[in-house]
Amino acid sequence: MSKKRPVAVALAGALCLATAACADSSADRPGGTGAGAAADAARSGYPVTLDNCGVSEKFDKPPSRVVVMNGASVAEVSTLLSLGLGDRVVANQQSYGMSEVPGRVKAIKALPTGNVEVNDAYDIPREAMIGLRPDLVLSTTSYGFDAKNGFATRDQLEQAGAATYVSPQGCTQDTSGMTIADSYTLLRDLGKIFAVSDRAERLIAASEKHIAGVSAKVEGTKRPRVMVLFSNMAMGGNDFSSVVAKGIYNDILAKAGGTNAFASASRTSFADLSKEKVAATDVDALVVIGYNDPNPAAYARKLLKEFPQWPAARNHTYVTLSDSMYLGPSNDLAVEKIARILHPDRF
Repeated sequence: MSKKRPVAVALAGALCLATAACADSSADRPGGTGAGAAADAARSGYPVTLDNCGVSEKFDKPPSRVVVMNGASVAEVSTLLSLGLGDRVVANQQSYGMSEVPGRVKAIKALPTGNVEVNDAYDIPREAMIGLRPDLVLSTTSYGFDAKNGFATRDQLEQAGAATYVSPQGCTQDTSGMTIADSYTLLRDLGKIFAVSDRAERLIAASEKHIAGVSAKVEGTKRPRVMVLFSNMAMGGNDFSSVVAKGIYNDILAKAGGTNAFASASRTSFADLSKEKVAATDVDALVVIGYNDPNPAAYARKLLKEFPQWPAARNHTYVTLSDSMYLGPSNDLAVEKIARILHPDRF
């Protein structure tokens, strides 16, 4: 099924989620307030200043009224939850419906939405945003602060008393160069803003250790050619317009001991491929990302049946994933799940 065009545009330019780090990320932490939060602030060394997409943002204390814009992402809300900051959210527009992290879907669903009426891009329009009285607004890309899209600009929000933050690689809305390191940058930046850098560093260290262990197991193996795509989603004019070409997905694949079969098919994050092009490419494994699709496995099996010449079809090799494939605190979970289907003999 095709999504409405505004969502498809946002996905093509900004789709980038993920989840949390190994031992510390098996479940998201609850929010922290009171004496603990005050102690964190006292140790933080405020004021904290960040240069974000050419805008200098100064924080004198931890934000307490955070609005999370949609951006076809859960990167920002998942990062807040992994840092124990869910209680700071007064309006969250990000949701996914599934997650590799136990408890995350429920935790996101429990967050307030602000009871706003979203616009055609499924996000918070200017007047509603100002009415929420935020002191921090998070957007996946600069799209969320563009007046042409009906959103409050960064200048307008500053005048209303709100700081703003665009996630890594989101300044130009081109996420094709994104890597797992950007997920760590998001954790570190929010850790600094909220005076919980110690929590951020623990998550990063756990993720790095987890990924290093997986990569060591598959080192020296032949790298299977992997097709990464979104199930039942159209973002262009061809049959396969949701096939991943570049971005954080390729870094995840590389650390899992694989390579993207369509990395050269586009200079941007997504390739728009004909059925003939797909049929002519050897695919050893499928990674199917289920964005609002309740049964991505059925879509994977349909593709394997449609292209029986693929090694992936002969060996029935596929894995379905959700938020761990994007920007966010849990890319390590995607690395392990993919590595296990590419190199089962190493686990």
